[in-house]
Amino acid sequence: MWFPCATMAACSALSFIDRQALALLSPTILEETGLNVTEFGVIASAFFVAYTVGNPVWGTLLDHWGLRVGMLAGVALWTAGSVSHILMASVLGFATARAILGFGEGATFPGGLKTAVESLPSERRAMGTAVSFSGGTLGGAVAPLILVPIGVMFGWRAAFILTGVLGVAWMLLWLAVGRPPFLPKTERKSTRIDLPNPAERRFWALVFSYALPAISPGPILTIIPLYFERGLGIDQAGLAAYMWAPPLAWGVGYFFWGWIADIYATGNSRPVGLFSLLVVCSLTFGLGTWTQSAVIATIVISFSAFIGGGFQMVALKAGSYAFPREQAGKMMGIASGSWSLANAALLPILGWLFDLGNYGLAFWLIALCPLTGILIWLKLSRGADAASAETA
Repeated sequence: MWFPCATMAACSALSFIDRQALALLSPTILEETGLNVTEFGVIASAFFVAYTVGNPVWGTLLDHWGLRVGMLAGVALWTAGSVSHILMASVLGFATARAILGFGEGATFPGGLKTAVESLPSERRAMGTAVSFSGGTLGGAVAPLILVPIGVMFGWRAAFILTGVLGVAWMLLWLAVGRPPFLPKTERKSTRIDLPNPAERRFWALVFSYALPAISPGPILTIIPLYFERGLGIDQAGLAAYMWAPPLAWGVGYFFWGWIADIYATGNSRPVGLFSLLVVCSLTFGLGTWTQSAVIATIVISFSAFIGGGFQMVALKAGSYAFPREQAGKMMGIASGSWSLANAALLPILGWLFDLGNYGLAFWLIALCPLTGILIWLKLSRGADAASAETA
């Protein structure tokens, strides 16, 4: 029953290894290419812009094509984009490679959610979603332990060659798993390509319950490594000792808050109490620069990633009452795409603040995003129909 979700966990692990490679090796890459952090923010933003487009597109295509074909196509595309980094040396080149990677990776989370919906009963889908998504955080945790030593020993381009090998290996695994008896003989597929409709109230309720509240893991995995280097004096090799912890905490957050959501948000399309608790906890991220201890900073940053995973699980549980089962891919596409767009807008600003050395303002900017998102969600969700749209 759980094997398809476990395979999608491996897929999300691969996606995070691929997307983190540039951030983890950024000190070396910036030194070699002469790029500054503002330019790096633009490059990182290119990933999230393409990821924004890719999530709803792949979510819709997965609903229409099915998981087997859709996931093979998505992973093949992003693997090609990841390997293409070895050819790049300029802002335009890296931005192009990041865009290809980002668009392809848009299949990851819609595919993970759809796999949980297709292979598990409704009362286990939040936990199944946590399993599917948790591989990303595991991949994020092991990425610095694998990619940083490879980059130091063999050069940063060698790390991107490894990502290509891992991508091909996963596609071979999916050829075996993406069929009966692991997945149902007949998937529920949309009879037509049903794109997200921004005119719908449920669209915006999902966007604001997910995109801004769950924002912190994006900057944490993308640009915070440069804070450790420039703000705390941690060199390239030393990043591996700290950057494994935030993505691991993110994954723990998936499971813990997925369990909480299955208990306290089942049958509740408006879990105000859970969101309020998460908002209060998320404000601690603003205190991350009050210490020069890399260990304490890592704890604060990791806690924020843990809370980010909570926002994701609770928002998706609530959103599942507005979107029927056959639109699971579209729902995840809207959520993940809007999260990506928020990151795309935020990262150049954070890069600029980092170049100015204003790390405190950057951290508080991230910390206040959840409060903003949930306040808007409260307005949008008021009076919403709490009837479940899930089907067995």
